Amino acid sequence: MFLKTGDKVRVIAGKDKGKDGNITKVIAADNRVVVEGINKVKQHKKASQGNPQGGVFDVEAPINASNVMLIDPSTNEPTRVGIEVKDGKKVRISKKSHKAID
Repeated sequence: MFLKTGDKVRVIAGKDKGKDGNITKVIAADNRVVVEGINKVKQHKKASQGNPQGGVFDVEAPINASNVMLIDPSTNEPTRVGIEVKDGKKVRISKKSHKAID
């Protein structure tokens, strides 16, 4: 997976298509990511000591990593991501601008 926590991405498929957000969590085993403000679902919480009121809350659900594209920081456009080895280290590069991402 070419995505990391904190990356800015654009959703390219699904109900939130075209929206941007930052990745808050990566679930590599399932190839899914949680993007802030994207794929909001209702979650019913039972009252407990930590949450005495209970109720219905909006939370972000994970979406498949194939449904998001990394935004190139130099051009602010979505780009595909590749890997290059520079000085013995793997570096993510933008396939559009051929510049290092991080």
